[in-house]
Amino acid sequence: MLMGEIQKLDEIEQMEAQMLQMPQVDCPVVHHFGPGIYMREVTLKAGTLAIGHAQRFEHLNIVLTGSVAIVDGHEVKTIKAPLIYVGKPGRKVGYVLEDTVWLNVYSTNETDIEKLEEMFLDKSETFQLHQQAQIKLDHDVRAADREDFKRLVADAGFTEEIVRQQSENEEDQIPMPDGYPNVTVRNSAIEGKGIFLSFPSTAGSIIGPARIDGKRTPLGRYTNHSMTPNARFIRNGADIWMVALKDIEGCKGGDHGEEVTVDYKQSLQLIGEIECQA
Repeated sequence: MLMGEIQKLDEIEQMEAQMLQMPQVDCPVVHHFGPGIYMREVTLKAGTLAIGHAQRFEHLNIVLTGSVAIVDGHEVKTIKAPLIYVGKPGRKVGYVLEDTVWLNVYSTNETDIEKLEEMFLDKSETFQLHQQAQIKLDHDVRAADREDFKRLVADAGFTEEIVRQQSENEEDQIPMPDGYPNVTVRNSAIEGKGIFLSFPSTAGSIIGPARIDGKRTPLGRYTNHSMTPNARFIRNGADIWMVALKDIEGCKGGDHGEEVTVDYKQSLQLIGEIECQA
């Protein structure tokens, strides 16, 4: 099928189903917020064939760098940076000619990413079924982590209800400081919300602060427990930071990437040490 012949939604969805069975490339999605503004920034590598989710509404598009050949009915148009334009509702299929950074700009005060995607994006049935299957697989794989968490809570003399109340207490929570757009809070296959990274992170790299002046950032609030964690908390004076123990995958082909996890036993020990020296 030639790109110029892709016209119908069912043809795009057939292509999407085939592409979802293939290895996915890094496709970092970074979320920016301002007063009444949400910007969704995507980075696309040259040589990538990309199918976007359908946009529900007209919205502002800003192409910061690069160029993409976009299918529009029977035509193939080249979108080249720098460019600002109002995009129409619907799906885009494109071949990335040069490394591209593309922003979708929306008017809203909402900051929950899952809710924002429901508001502005119409994900195909094919993609949703793929995503649901992946979530179920991840949930099943994480069963041992959930059981280990229960044992940890019991051994510490707490109940899960008390732990949840402490975790949800907003009095000691602060937003993620500026300078860490890589950190994303999304629905977790382990429990509730979890931490994901837009860009991949290498072993030994700093992910960000988890506790500053006794206040928890989203890293300190939403990072879930695992028996085989890919990150850990470290001391930085009286503060706590998170460091990657292994290479951690970021967004790939529309998926959220690998969830960031820590070992709560190590975390509790670290917090106890800091509190004893306070």
